[in-house]
Amino acid sequence: MHAHVNPDIDFGKLRYLTWLSIGLSTFELGSLGGMKYFDSLSNCSNLELMQIGSVQLRRELPSSIGNLTKLKHLVLQSSYISGNLPSSIGNLVSLSTLDIWGNNFAGIIPKSIGQLGNLGELVIGYNGFSGIIPRSIGNLSLLTKLYLGGNKLEGSIPSTIGKCKKLIRISLSENNLSGSIPKELFQLSSLSIELHLNRNNLSGVLMEEIGNLKNLGSLDLSENHLSGELPTALSGCISLEFLNLSSNSFHGSIPSSLSSLRGLEYVDVSQNNFSGHIPSYLQEILLKRLDLSYNNIEGEVYVKGVFANTSAISVVGNPRLCGGVPELHLPTCRTTTSRKLSLRVLVAISLSSAIAGLALLSFVLFHCCRKKKREKPNDSMSTESFAKISYEKLFKATEGFSEANLIGTGGFGWVYKGILDESGLTVAIKVLNLQHRGGVFMAECEALRNIRHRNLVKVITSCSSIDFQGNDFKALVYDFMPNGSLEAWLHSSTIEDHLHHDGLHQLNLVQRISIAKDVAYALDYLHYRCGNVVVHRDLKPSNILLDADMVAHVGDFGLAKILSLDELSDANKSSSKYGVGNEVSTSGDIYSYGILLLEMLIGKKPVDPMFREGLSLHSYATSALAGGFVLQIVDPVFLTEEVKEKCLVSLLKIGVKCSSESPQDRMDIGTVIHELLSLTVTL
Repeated sequence: MHAHVNPDIDFGKLRYLTWLSIGLSTFELGSLGGMKYFDSLSNCSNLELMQIGSVQLRRELPSSIGNLTKLKHLVLQSSYISGNLPSSIGNLVSLSTLDIWGNNFAGIIPKSIGQLGNLGELVIGYNGFSGIIPRSIGNLSLLTKLYLGGNKLEGSIPSTIGKCKKLIRISLSENNLSGSIPKELFQLSSLSIELHLNRNNLSGVLMEEIGNLKNLGSLDLSENHLSGELPTALSGCISLEFLNLSSNSFHGSIPSSLSSLRGLEYVDVSQNNFSGHIPSYLQEILLKRLDLSYNNIEGEVYVKGVFANTSAISVVGNPRLCGGVPELHLPTCRTTTSRKLSLRVLVAISLSSAIAGLALLSFVLFHCCRKKKREKPNDSMSTESFAKISYEKLFKATEGFSEANLIGTGGFGWVYKGILDESGLTVAIKVLNLQHRGGVFMAECEALRNIRHRNLVKVITSCSSIDFQGNDFKALVYDFMPNGSLEAWLHSSTIEDHLHHDGLHQLNLVQRISIAKDVAYALDYLHYRCGNVVVHRDLKPSNILLDADMVAHVGDFGLAKILSLDELSDANKSSSKYGVGNEVSTSGDIYSYGILLLEMLIGKKPVDPMFREGLSLHSYATSALAGGFVLQIVDPVFLTEEVKEKCLVSLLKIGVKCSSESPQDRMDIGTVIHELLSLTVTL
């Protein structure tokens, strides 16, 4: 007997009930008549499946759950369940699936979990579990999926996990785990999908045993304290597609033995201490993404393969690199001949330089003593990172800020298309409306002073001056994005003003996923990889611009804020979403990203007239996922393609998770990137 819930049902009377499935986002416990109905489930001794998803239960799981000894599948996802996981869970010896992902469980993982000898999937991620991972987990010999990420677990990874010889995926990411990675973990040759240990406090070296993971597709060890050189045995992981070792303390050169990993698509070794030259084989592998930034790598950057695509690579923070494609703006590599100057020539040049230098120094000192201090600059704001440009040149570049060159307007001011006279470079000039948002110029300059990323709009120069009428004038000059804003592609009915595509809703699914990835890369950089924690605070389609290759660039940092680590910690604990309260946090950007993704998939703005009386983009998508009518709500343009419903479902889930009301329930941007990369592989 199967049952979908009716508010008048008393579960205790359904003694032959075998399946129970509840999945409506607006269901609350009160609509089911109270807690007694769930307590009465202990009488349903024949129950084999209990599946509750996105239901606001807001209660603890009763210990009577242990009475359901015939239960094979217990799935309680995103239903606000709190309290401890009762130790009576160990009585469910028939259980093959335990999935309580995305709730508010707390306390320790009970040791009795090791009694579930038939368990194949253990998914307890994104809760509040603390304490250690029980060693009894090694008793789960049939386990294929272990997902404990997004909790507060601490201590070392138990070596007993190595007894689970059928595991194909493990995620222990985003906890407080410490110590070294046990070699037993690397001896699980069954691992074929993922091994994710990122965002912990793991230390030590990467052991040679890692070469046993010949079938592993994704390895993420980023944001730990791992050190030492990469073992040559890593070349044994011949099935790797995703490799992230960023934000550790690895050193030495990138091993030449990794040339055997021909299936690699995503490689991130940024923010380590790698040295030596870039291995030549990296230009031969069909990489989609390569991040070598912030290391000590030197020498020539190649121009073939992934190195030809500046949106797919990052080499910033390696000051001794040279060459590469012109868009990287690296110095030209010196040839061998130019370095082989004779001693005689070097001596002659040195003497000449010394004499000339003394003469120049005398001249400068003489004039400095006579010269009075010049007038101080007309603006004291922190824009020294950008070479200034005069108002006159911007006036000329835009033909007098003519309406014909106006390409955007808003509360911040106006954006003009212009052509700089000296270089002929086409630019976008953002002129600030100083009466309404004068402080935006300072905020944007501060936020952009030291950040550079392929998915952020690049600032070329700035202007802080007076116009021809003597009024204050402030502007920022950006790279021009010929394909305009994402807003125009999604919603405008007439966008031929500055675009040359076929009109409304022409972005296909692959393009939208690519844009979603680009924006995620930008947020990952702003939140974790640019030296400071930069919160954008205004992520929306109109602030996402597309270049000639349809690569997305996040712009408009007028509301951005730079947080200290203490501010970030406090804000992420208390903030909900933008527009509520005064807190600023990275989780607010994640919320905006979730809404952005839903808008891209559904094709409706968050302020669409249909969203009223409690209905929102988030609840609309959540209900469609629970009810199985995803194809009825997505942008109709997807239905003209070969429908990839499974992919659309996965994308909507990411959007829903990121836009959860509670910050603790939202995905982190690293997980978002991995999920999107996984989808790309299957398209």
